Amino acid sequence: MAQALRPNTTGGLFATDGKSHPLQDTLMAVTLVLGITSFITAMFHHLHLLSSWTGLVGILIGAYGQWISVTTRERFGLVLGLGAAAVGFFLGMAHGGLFGGLFD
Repeated sequence: MAQALRPNTTGGLFATDGKSHPLQDTLMAVTLVLGITSFITAMFHHLHLLSSWTGLVGILIGAYGQWISVTTRERFGLVLGLGAAAVGFFLGMAHGGLFGGLFD
């Protein structure tokens, strides 16, 4: 065997380059929080304003995070957050939308 085996000591979840990416990690965390909030609040009909707005902001932040992401770990978290935010956004839109009930 001609190759030297090097252990993975970076401690990353998936593929990582061994460098810190504070902006990308922050965007991933914010997208996950917004996505989970949007997804959970979408299950309650009267919380459609919160669900639709957090979903929309989560989609926008997650899309920018995907654009500048560097590692597979960041992309994995962003895709999970984007999916949850999209489901929450669409259910919030179906229950009343971004301005439903405010301008009657």
